[in-house]
Amino acid sequence: MSWAGFIGIFVLFFATHSIPVRPAIKSRIVGRIGPRRFAMGYSVLSLVMLALLIQAARMAPYIGLWPQSDWQRHVAQSGMLIVCLILAFAIGRPNPFSFGGVHNETFEPARAGIIRLLRHPMLAALALWAFLHMLPNGDLAHVLMFGVLGSFALGGRRLINHRRKTEMGPAEWERLNAAVARVSVPMRPVSWPGAAVRLAFGIALFAVLIVLHPVVIGVPAL
Repeated sequence: MSWAGFIGIFVLFFATHSIPVRPAIKSRIVGRIGPRRFAMGYSVLSLVMLALLIQAARMAPYIGLWPQSDWQRHVAQSGMLIVCLILAFAIGRPNPFSFGGVHNETFEPARAGIIRLLRHPMLAALALWAFLHMLPNGDLAHVLMFGVLGSFALGGRRLINHRRKTEMGPAEWERLNAAVARVSVPMRPVSWPGAAVRLAFGIALFAVLIVLHPVVIGVPAL
């Protein structure tokens, strides 16, 4: 694949990922298919676009920037367990600070969970995933891909905060943020069985990614 093809897929990737932050476009789609179908369809689209982008980076002309070392792979592997745990404790939770929360009207600051530490856990997981994978992939195409994705995730927090403040009202957003910040750390789980289930899910997700990595990506994770 040429650099032009790689850049073209990169542009298409960001074009599709701009939909959730464009209320006019998102509202029209949600109005036609409903919020649940939109969430499911957009999730599938995001995964497909990410897979295409990863394949494009693998097929782009190789320009090495640094060699791969064992410590880089070990750091990436260990860090991915943290990524999986972040996802496990964030999925399906109400989060009024993010676009990805479920039943945000039921959010209780005293039971914020991982949101006490990370207002945008999904973006944090994406940023950590990107920068971890940049370590053992020191060629130009992968550095560009992972570096831009990681920076996009970090920068997206400010954009989402601005959008949510506008939707909720600055006073309400600040009230919730201050209430969450007052929760003591470390936190006691609301439900120990629930926390155990999420912990097991995170570890299982990590194991599944290791197994599927050579199948989907074409490169062993270990």
